[in-house]
Amino acid sequence: MAEEKFLTRREFITAMTAIGGSAVVALALAEIEPLADLIQRELALELPEVRREVAHASGDARHHWAMLIDLRKCIGCQYCVYACQAVNNVPDDMRWNVYFPEVTTTGVPFHMTRPCMHCQDAPCTAVCPTRATWQRADGIVVMDYDLCIGCRYCQVACPYDARTFNWRARSGSSGYQSEWGAAEVEPRPRGVAEKCTFCIHRIDRGLAQGMVPGVDRPATPACVNICPVEARIFGDLNDPDSRISRLIKALPTFRLREDLGTEPNVYYVPPEGMPL
Repeated sequence: MAEEKFLTRREFITAMTAIGGSAVVALALAEIEPLADLIQRELALELPEVRREVAHASGDARHHWAMLIDLRKCIGCQYCVYACQAVNNVPDDMRWNVYFPEVTTTGVPFHMTRPCMHCQDAPCTAVCPTRATWQRADGIVVMDYDLCIGCRYCQVACPYDARTFNWRARSGSSGYQSEWGAAEVEPRPRGVAEKCTFCIHRIDRGLAQGMVPGVDRPATPACVNICPVEARIFGDLNDPDSRISRLIKALPTFRLREDLGTEPNVYYVPPEGMPL
């Protein structure tokens, strides 16, 4: 298999300039300057490294955290992928936020990204023999790496292929930090399953400081902060006035594999040309 090549910020901008023409490219070019500001603000966030104990926080049932991904807006820049890799200190062979190009049934191409769905009825939690993975009161599905025995039952049970397995002991950074943000969590030990956490370390710390996740950047997942076209929205579904609640109410949305009854906490606005 050929090695994957990921564009740097400069390479992406150069490629977009060379292509020109389409409305999507025009939108991307229009966002270059704001995007530079977004990256600089993300790099400037003074967030200390968080140890694994953050996973033990039980969450607050007054909140119900969810994400909305607008596939009409996504331009496929993969900045959400890179920011996730940097902030969560994830190597390339363990993507927590996966990007892949897709095509609607009518032949219209679009850009798909898939984090952990943080299901309300999560199959991964049901099969874990040590309760190393569970759902917090606020809806976020988390891992206790000290309890994980590496059986990978959760990885097999997940219908979204949202979990990876750490095969190697690792120290140091994932290599994305200088470009996309400082590592805020320590590397996980060898022999455990890993996945997207909705950046719970930011959520918990932000709430403790009186911030609003989805509104205040230090309390918001890195993938949401970095998006140049606001294709990702994060917030509290228990708050009817939150932006995500209002958008889900106003826009047509779908969730992946709703037929399985997992009740995902990630919603998608369909791309143009995709019938619901």
